[in-house]
Amino acid sequence: MGPGPGPGWLAAGLLVNLAASICIVFLNKWLYVRLGFPNLSLTLVHFAATWLGLALCQALRVFAPKSLRPRQLLPLALSFCGFVVFTNLSLQSNTIGTYQLAKAMTTPAIVAIQSLFYGKSFPLRIKLTLIPITVGVFLNSYYDVKFNFLGMVFATFGVLVTSLYQVWVGAKQHELQVNSMQLLYYQAPMSSAMLLCIVPFFEPVFGEGGIFGPWTPSAVLMVLLSGIIAFMVNLSIYWIIGNTSPVTYNMFGHFKFCITLLGGYLLFKDPLSLNQVLGILCTLLGILAYTHFKLSQQEGSKSKLVQRP
Repeated sequence: MGPGPGPGWLAAGLLVNLAASICIVFLNKWLYVRLGFPNLSLTLVHFAATWLGLALCQALRVFAPKSLRPRQLLPLALSFCGFVVFTNLSLQSNTIGTYQLAKAMTTPAIVAIQSLFYGKSFPLRIKLTLIPITVGVFLNSYYDVKFNFLGMVFATFGVLVTSLYQVWVGAKQHELQVNSMQLLYYQAPMSSAMLLCIVPFFEPVFGEGGIFGPWTPSAVLMVLLSGIIAFMVNLSIYWIIGNTSPVTYNMFGHFKFCITLLGGYLLFKDPLSLNQVLGILCTLLGILAYTHFKLSQQEGSKSKLVQRP
């Protein structure tokens, strides 16, 4: 895998993911609310755009493909489908605030999975930072005036599948000794093929409301733009997890919900009550505590290396 990227490259990768993730949340929400574009069909467009984007990168010699067996990537491809489908269904069924704060539960889920099944240990103070994050999620979900049972079911499945997916993204890159582009290059078309078989059973393909329906040129342009941004999101997720960890990526991801909450309030008139504001502040407290402890842990590791004869 080679040495990790420098701080400058890591910061650039985080910023790309931040900008692309915020853009795609609002663009997808606009496509669902304003145009009524079908959810699974939009996900298929995202997969196909990611595949085509990587094929272009490979043709331009940005990376060299590595031969991998399909069965090695099957669990990742399945979880990739579930990750995008359930998070999109959650976004479609919930307010942006509930959608973003429910995603915060991915972090404790990842810690549990890595501790139980991968033998990874986390310091007690790192585990304690999950308490204010969980409390913040509860405050927002409980007092959200648009709370609905189906939306919370989608959000729960989204958390479980996303947690598995993100753990496997990091594990597969190290297990197969591949980088983010090499792994996604094989996994994206597998997920696209799976979803292509599923879409006709749940959504119309032709006619009104179908992916090949009578959409306006501006709608088609917005869908294509969403696909391009999805490529940037997917690639940056793989790159960040491969060079940091699933937990660190999730902690960074929690910062994004502050901007999306504000945007949801301004653009879609999603309600934002005092209890939700308290939930946001509580979650941010946990994020800041995690960041502080993680940086202290890294500094301690560096000091030990320097002192070692």
